[in-house]
Amino acid sequence: MIVLASQSASRQAMLRAAGIAFEARPADLDERALEAGLGNVRSETVAAALAQAKAMAISADCPDRIVLGSDSLVEVDGRRFDKPESRDMAAEHLRFFSGKSMQLHSAAALVRDGEALWSDTATAVLTLAELSDRFIERYLDHEWPAVSGCVGVFRIEARGAQLFERIEGDQFTVLGMPLLKVIGALRTFGELET
Repeated sequence: MIVLASQSASRQAMLRAAGIAFEARPADLDERALEAGLGNVRSETVAAALAQAKAMAISADCPDRIVLGSDSLVEVDGRRFDKPESRDMAAEHLRFFSGKSMQLHSAAALVRDGEALWSDTATAVLTLAELSDRFIERYLDHEWPAVSGCVGVFRIEARGAQLFERIEGDQFTVLGMPLLKVIGALRTFGELET
């Protein structure tokens, strides 16, 4: 059984649905400080570093077990966005995203006994519809605070689907983890049968 260094309901649901046995142990990590320490690097690099840092943070407490860390970042017009801290901030983000293409970078990393075993990233491009202020307020009436933990202010499996005109990329990446790549890596390290 692997350890998932995340409290994300979406990531847990993906693993559960895929039949991967796991125990969830959220990592206590200052993600923004780690990101700031990386300097001016690509968003995929930041997502990968955060995924690995989460797995490393839990690894010491899980001897001989594979720890899976994962992270997602949203980038629109070259600007990175974090989870909204308030409903007002969520509305600001959605107004900024309106009518634009969002790059969603999802990363995963496997660590065992403090040793990085594997990491990879995947990117999905989501094109948003033009969103009116009225739509944004009604959307948040239904989705807040559930989307407060979502970097793009959406749950694609819920009303978030209404935000988009087109999505390029696999559903797992959009949900927050490149699951097919994770499954391949878990097979490589003997955690899943082939």
